[in-house]
Amino acid sequence: MQDLEAVVREIGHTFKMKETTTEGDVVLIVAENPLTMMYGLVTAIDRDQTRKEEWWHLRMQILAFPPQKAVWTLRAPQFTGREIFSMGGERRFVKALDFDEDEEYGGRPPIDPGKRPSLRRVK
Repeated sequence: MQDLEAVVREIGHTFKMKETTTEGDVVLIVAENPLTMMYGLVTAIDRDQTRKEEWWHLRMQILAFPPQKAVWTLRAPQFTGREIFSMGGERRFVKALDFDEDEEYGGRPPIDPGKRPSLRRVK
């Protein structure tokens, strides 16, 4: 079994992540045992008015087959990837992915608009 902290460090090198999480973000969810990774679409973030401290209802659509609705009550450091947390005795990590198209990421070469595509249609 791989250490969750090591997996989270590797994810930080592989994926471009955001420092904040807002409605409409796609989050990466990592569960420890068994090691599982999935995506969720954040549909709402509402303050939990029943608690004195700041806890939030993170409403998501888990992007699996079939899609599932979920509501997790978390603190901001937990749903912004600053803290690994436990739910039902299972450690988890949640952080929003950054799909900013203006920045290059991952060392990919820029696309040359004058170059012909390497794929071609075969009839």
